[in-house]
Amino acid sequence: MVVDRRHFTTRLPGIGMLALATAHGVSPAQSVPDGEATAPALPKIGSPLRVPEVSLFDGSHFAAGQADGKVLVIYWWASWCPFCAEQSPYMEKLWLSQRSHGLQMLALSIDRKRDDATQYLKKKGYTFPAALVTPEIARVIPKPKGLPVTLVRGRDGTVLQAEKGQLFPEDVAQFSRWL
Repeated sequence: MVVDRRHFTTRLPGIGMLALATAHGVSPAQSVPDGEATAPALPKIGSPLRVPEVSLFDGSHFAAGQADGKVLVIYWWASWCPFCAEQSPYMEKLWLSQRSHGLQMLALSIDRKRDDATQYLKKKGYTFPAALVTPEIARVIPKPKGLPVTLVRGRDGTVLQAEKGQLFPEDVAQFSRWL
């Protein structure tokens, strides 16, 4: 039987994620993020999307204004998430191939410990702009229900695309159409 993980996790959000996480050696305590039960739904296409000020893991700063007039991809992930592990290489490829064309990216880790996220990024060699979600960030842009979650914000500051669950290479590559 072939299972499309994107629909598996959408149709069975708690059970699907838990089962796949357990199969990948992730403990049940790690597989359901804090606050997931009360997390908001994905934002509606066309709705305004505010951008927070963010201190990135590399010591640089992501200013809210740097995304003005540009396409911004916001990607929530975690070092322990098996779906994120599958999607993150495609996000890195998108970042490397499209940043010179004006793409902005902000990858927000929901890991409990900063070191877990930074060690994971270093081990994998990911260079996309990344930060740990803080209460200040969450107040401006709360993480929608699901993981990974990917939003595309257009040049006008509104949501162009909103996805929850694992995306595949062709899905991520399609983000470049918004540039």
